[in-house]
Amino acid sequence: MTTQQAIEALHALPRMGQGASGLARMQNLCDHLGNPEKELQCIHIAGTNGKGSLAAMTSSILTAAGYKTGLTISPYVVDFRERFQIDGEMIPPRTLANLTEKVLDAIDAIEAEGGEKPVEFEAVTALAFLWFAREKCDLVVLETGLGGRCDATNVVPHKLVAAITKIGYDHILGDTLDKIAAEKAGIIKEGTVVVNYPDQPAEAMGPILTAAAEAHTSIITPDKDDLTLLRGKRLENRIDYGGYRAALGLPGTHQANHAAMAVEIALALWREFGYDISDDAILQGLADARMPARIEVLRRHPLLLLDGCHNPDGAKMLAATLTRADFEENLVGVLGVLADKDYPAMVRAVAPWARSFSVYAPK
Repeated sequence: MTTQQAIEALHALPRMGQGASGLARMQNLCDHLGNPEKELQCIHIAGTNGKGSLAAMTSSILTAAGYKTGLTISPYVVDFRERFQIDGEMIPPRTLANLTEKVLDAIDAIEAEGGEKPVEFEAVTALAFLWFAREKCDLVVLETGLGGRCDATNVVPHKLVAAITKIGYDHILGDTLDKIAAEKAGIIKEGTVVVNYPDQPAEAMGPILTAAAEAHTSIITPDKDDLTLLRGKRLENRIDYGGYRAALGLPGTHQANHAAMAVEIALALWREFGYDISDDAILQGLADARMPARIEVLRRHPLLLLDGCHNPDGAKMLAATLTRADFEENLVGVLGVLADKDYPAMVRAVAPWARSFSVYAPK
């Protein structure tokens, strides 16, 4: 099997399941693969916006601290292999093909036994577990897919930190923020330290507090009074969080909140679990963290920005960055978005900075 054949085989799996409820289908797949998830020590990240950025910052800090660190992100932007990384390096093509064959063999065995066929995200997540376990990662940073409680990543038993980024309106988990938050907060388990977004909507806080109380754990929320945005060059991102003066590798004013969360995750791993993470590693990790399509500057003269915002909250974050950057020129906006998204609100958020805007729905 070639790498391209492996990717096509994974994409050919069902997108949505039909029968098994909760995590039963994912757990069955892991059981058939020898339970690699049991070998991992995890930092688990859920939320609506900012999961990938926080995951990148956290994994970069842990790598800078000298720990072999696995990272899953979803979705990918350019290369499918972005979804599987160790210390910032994507999975080798040959390894992806070999592990895909193992996952597909397990799926064939499940179907032969009359079980329900796993879906694509479950197969991809299981593949990541296999690779991280085989490579004996010290720590693994897991980004959830759509949800939390029933997300395929939630089968991991050894969860050190559960982080909840900003909750917003975006998908099928519910029509109110408290319903969405309740699903996201399902990653909180007994024995985990919870790190919460510093500006979480009030409506989302009830379910998060309830989940933490039921798990007999407390919540760490970065203090916004300790967070200062420092002036720099246009689209340069410098912060001071509680004395950690960092130059962030990711532009965007909202990334300051994710950086504060990443600092608190690192400190929790040090305080609660004894991981040796120095202040220098925290600062270096924040500076080194990169993610494509997060207000990515492709060219400065003339300016060309690429951002993956896909809901009104994300568009407002982009607009806040453009406001702080104080652009004198009017930009030309091009938005590609699914027809079921609230694209009018997205356009309204960024429109003041654009002399024209074109909106396209992919086919």
